[in-house]
Amino acid sequence: MIETIHVDLPGRAYDVVIGPRLLAQAGERIMPFLKRPRVVIVTEENVAALHLDALKSGLAASGIACDALVLPAGEGTKSWPFLKQTVEWLLSQKVERGDVVVAFGGGVIGDLVGFAAATVRRGVRFVQIPTSLLAQVDSSVGGKTGINSPNGKNLIGAFHQPTLVLADTSLLDTLTTRDFLSGYGEVVKYGLLGDVAFFEWLEIEGKNLKPLLTNTLSADKIVAARVRAVKRSVEMKARIVERDETEQGDRALLNLGHTFCHALEAATGYGDRLLHGEGVAIGCALAFEVSARMGLCSQEDPSRVRAHLKDMGMKTDLADINGALPDADALLALMGQDKKVVDGQLRFILARGIGDAFMTADVPADTVLSVLRDALATR
Repeated sequence: MIETIHVDLPGRAYDVVIGPRLLAQAGERIMPFLKRPRVVIVTEENVAALHLDALKSGLAASGIACDALVLPAGEGTKSWPFLKQTVEWLLSQKVERGDVVVAFGGGVIGDLVGFAAATVRRGVRFVQIPTSLLAQVDSSVGGKTGINSPNGKNLIGAFHQPTLVLADTSLLDTLTTRDFLSGYGEVVKYGLLGDVAFFEWLEIEGKNLKPLLTNTLSADKIVAARVRAVKRSVEMKARIVERDETEQGDRALLNLGHTFCHALEAATGYGDRLLHGEGVAIGCALAFEVSARMGLCSQEDPSRVRAHLKDMGMKTDLADINGALPDADALLALMGQDKKVVDGQLRFILARGIGDAFMTADVPADTVLSVLRDALATR
């Protein structure tokens, strides 16, 4: 059950291959891009412990040699010190422009390694092998790479498209429930921003995507549901990226929920208090609340969004975030560092309804503050 989505960018086109047990095929799928039978891998300690040997075996089956750099796990790795370590290691490995670097991990590794690949020798090719649901449906596709700054998330980076993406859905079995649901925050975002039928399918089938131990369906049905969810998410992102590779217009729609999310991540120190996909889910709920208060969508839409997220066992409100949070004014100030700020004006992704998102700068600050204050009052 292998699906392939082609990302059609002139001169930078590539395939996203989706399905189970792709690590065993890694060598045969990467070999056509190699000038010599060798790759270098950058991964993190949790992924390495679970899956690095399997990847090495998949490469060795096609006669591909490899060396690997194993970094610490966590959002803190997406920073200057680890970018420097990665770049210097790649140079020490004598990586050439004709070589391929493999980013093997979740969104943190994909973003960091993609940025390193963009800068080494002014750009070397890299292959994404995303190991988390969040990375498979979102961060591994589209060429956004980068690191965080003390001033905000993802403020330092480059657009650098991968050569190939291998999304092995079998790897999702080893995710914790929390990490899996964090990725689901990005999956549901796609239905909310542009495909109401996909959202309706998720309302019915969402629970069947969870790790096997929480599921009573047959393994084959779970695999099929996961492949469908990942495929549809990637399809939607690919088509948007094809229209707007460097986020001058439509691509900003992919940031539904992210303006709130990035502020909340900054407020919680980019740590385990709030995972990225959890912030996206809360941010989507807040974006729909703002939309409803502005009369853009029905009052029922925010409730429907929250109901589905709660049904999945996800964080849905500021009250679900442990520990102290800044007040509404401070959270709004943190939003001011968002990449969607133009000429000092913050642009929001709002919705006219489920599946109908749009970008606007015409959002009264008082409305946003009111939504934030009400949300904080429930804590």
